[in-house]
Amino acid sequence: MRKKIVSIIKNGEIGNNFVVKGWVRTKRDSKNIIFMELNDGSCVANIQIIINSDYEKFEEMVQVNTGSSLSIEGKLVKSQGKGQRVEIIAEKIEIYGLADSENYPLQKKRHSFEYLREISHLRPRTNTFGAVFRIRNGLANSIHQYFQKKNFIYVNTPIITSSDCEGAGEMFTVTTLGCNDCKKKNIEEESINYEKDFFGTKTALTVSGQLEGELLALALGDVYTFGPTFRAENSNTSRHLSEFWMVEPEMAFADLNDDVEVADEFIRYIIEETMKNCSEDMEFFDSKISKGKIESLNNVVNSTSEIITYTEAITILQKSNKNFQYAVEWGIDLQSEHERFLTEEYFKKPTFVINYPKEIKPFYMKLNDDGKTVAAMDLLVPGIGEIIGGSEREYRYDLMYNRMVEAGLDPVEYSWYLDTRKYGTVPHSGFGLGFERMVQYITGMQNIRDVIPFPRVPGNVF
Repeated sequence: MRKKIVSIIKNGEIGNNFVVKGWVRTKRDSKNIIFMELNDGSCVANIQIIINSDYEKFEEMVQVNTGSSLSIEGKLVKSQGKGQRVEIIAEKIEIYGLADSENYPLQKKRHSFEYLREISHLRPRTNTFGAVFRIRNGLANSIHQYFQKKNFIYVNTPIITSSDCEGAGEMFTVTTLGCNDCKKKNIEEESINYEKDFFGTKTALTVSGQLEGELLALALGDVYTFGPTFRAENSNTSRHLSEFWMVEPEMAFADLNDDVEVADEFIRYIIEETMKNCSEDMEFFDSKISKGKIESLNNVVNSTSEIITYTEAITILQKSNKNFQYAVEWGIDLQSEHERFLTEEYFKKPTFVINYPKEIKPFYMKLNDDGKTVAAMDLLVPGIGEIIGGSEREYRYDLMYNRMVEAGLDPVEYSWYLDTRKYGTVPHSGFGLGFERMVQYITGMQNIRDVIPFPRVPGNVF
């Protein structure tokens, strides 16, 4: 039975026979011996395979090149080389698939991330992307662990929706009407009869599961979603994807202070658990991708977060005398350079900014007593800026109705949402964490396209 390389390296007993299966990373031939490095994706490390000249199919092994896939059975012995504890003396080898050495895109050299994006179907075989996707798995596991320990209920919200949570209108339309030809036929959006469409109304891919999450929280208490979301923004940057995953908890009977407290505890928990459970991959990122990353993350885990109002943040930025690219004045949406100054230069630790101007925040956020700000919060962290955004939700019917109208939304289309404010409304709060943004932060990868297996961006679907 196959044994994963990560288990053999850690716990394999010398003298025992094991079956390993994987892909050849490197191979060195000599007259009497062949050295192979085999990797099966279970860890960064390879295991060395020794093929002696007395092996019956020794000559056949000469044709095996980097990228070839093999099954190898052999005895685990103490390694004679440096940098490895054990190696396997091959006794039986099965070739699953050879790789053409001249055309195999992943040669034994360092490839740029730009090049690897062009072969996203093969890049998981590299050390960096294998480590990225193991971290991604570990992080997802820690997210579920946190909420399950806190007795949150995991819920699934719809991917196809008729509502726009953010009110931005930048959504991918879902239709069976063949509207790909609309532009050719000069059909205007307003003249399309969506009553004849599959759902009988205009629908799109969701930008957030929040609104539906609120409905469930107002029946089940504390819930969370963890699923794909979509934005039809034509943004070719290192921070944006058209398809990404969101973690969105919603909590009944919770105000803004509760929201901040949970977000603070949550972010520390998932960082600490991922670092503990993916220690070898974290060491790889610390040494190869982002020097000092482990120390930086430990500082986040062990520090006490600062909490300031938006107004206080603007004052700090204005008094800094920094030459920011984007001018600082009350009412602006904070830019990444502003957020990073607050966390990296001023406070030098995670920082919550609360109570933003209502004009720059969505309709569902609770209006504060000053009539100018809403009970919103953003968690900013060193190295990346905003990583969590949330708020206390507006639970008062009249104020919610008015906010919808101000945002240009039709309250009739959101009658199901308003019903929760008519029938047993309660204070409630929630937040959203962009999963890829979190993977990017933990690994130190500079481009968000490099922390998701198959990035969906403008002009590229694979």
